Amino acid sequence: MTSAQPVIPAAPRSREVRASVLAAFQLVEDARYLGTERRPRRTRVRRIAERTVVSRRLARDVERA
Repeated sequence: MTSAQPVIPAAPRSREVRASVLAAFQLVEDARYLGTERRPRRTRVRRIAERTVVSRRLARDVERA
């Protein structure tokens, strides 16, 4: 084997699931704000707007860190 050939791993590696902090936070917020019950359209629109603002602020803060 030469150095130009790739090294074959001894055991096959399983794929690891990697989620960003923002994606995990978004899933939690979706579950909290949206829930399973139906709400009036105006309330849902307001909640989605609030969630969007929070997620953008978090993304901005994560970029600065």
